[in-house]
Amino acid sequence: MQPPSRLLRISAPVELLSLCVLLANVAVLHQQAVARAIGPLHGCAYLVAIISAAREAGPDRTATLLAAIPGIGGTLALRRLAAPADSSAR
Repeated sequence: MQPPSRLLRISAPVELLSLCVLLANVAVLHQQAVARAIGPLHGCAYLVAIISAAREAGPDRTATLLAAIPGIGGTLALRRLAAPADSSAR
């Protein structure tokens, strides 16, 4: 199995980091400008992670379902898709 695509490897951390920024903004700053800038970025990263995981999952649809979890789903899907490649290399 091939390693996950570059698109998923980029979008998964962006999704997680943007969610952390949004939650920190809600908890501490309450700045609308931050929410306006980071909110769409998080939404795009979330959708890209789902779509790229669905394209790569093949017969294993667990990665696609994991990618649908908001916030950490892209990272979980990335780990799921990378796991068989790591175990076969040992």
